[in-house]
Amino acid sequence: MARILVVEDEPDIALGLQLDLRDDDHEVEIVADGAEAAARGREPKWDVIVLDVMLPSKDGFDVCRDLRRAGVRTPILMLTARAQEAEKILGLDMGADDYVTKPFSRRELRARIRALLRRAAPGDEPIQRIGDCEVDFGRAQLRRGSDRSDLTAIELKMLRVFLQQPARVISRERMIAEVWGRDVFVTDRVVGTHIVKLRRRVERDPTEPRHIISVRGLGYRYEP
Repeated sequence: MARILVVEDEPDIALGLQLDLRDDDHEVEIVADGAEAAARGREPKWDVIVLDVMLPSKDGFDVCRDLRRAGVRTPILMLTARAQEAEKILGLDMGADDYVTKPFSRRELRARIRALLRRAAPGDEPIQRIGDCEVDFGRAQLRRGSDRSDLTAIELKMLRVFLQQPARVISRERMIAEVWGRDVFVTDRVVGTHIVKLRRRVERDPTEPRHIISVRGLGYRYEP
């Protein structure tokens, strides 16, 4: 049983989600306001937050950003009626772990929640090293000596892809599918921008990378 905070201001949708998730034996609470969600989401008891984008007082993007800046690492699944790919990417960049577009299949949403719960299971996210850095997946932190910094959801996913396949070339297409999802349009430029940011995090000299290497015409390779 998981404890799930559903942030949704449409009563019919909120009630439907509550009943469906309770059928899976989850404990569910409903919040209908963005400002309240930003406060309630800080409570440590939640296993997943289901967060609508269009909310009174504060939209879901702002709520997600506020929670991540406050150090909240609870998995966030965003609900959006907006079809623009840029807005879906914005949600992921703000720190969301996944999203579902309205109207959505309730079976799909429940499956995505189960996937988030599996990923967040204790012991599944060890601390791994990249050069002189430690990546703490459980805390979503990067550590170099005494310095610590929080990682975004996109950065964590990219690092996981690299660390799972050392010394192998990862195509841009595969990186997009693994990090953003197959149903999201992401350009090579967006991938390149995130690679640059990631190098600034983990490389001693980002202009001469030793760990995240570009392979011309193919993609990227992680060298331990």
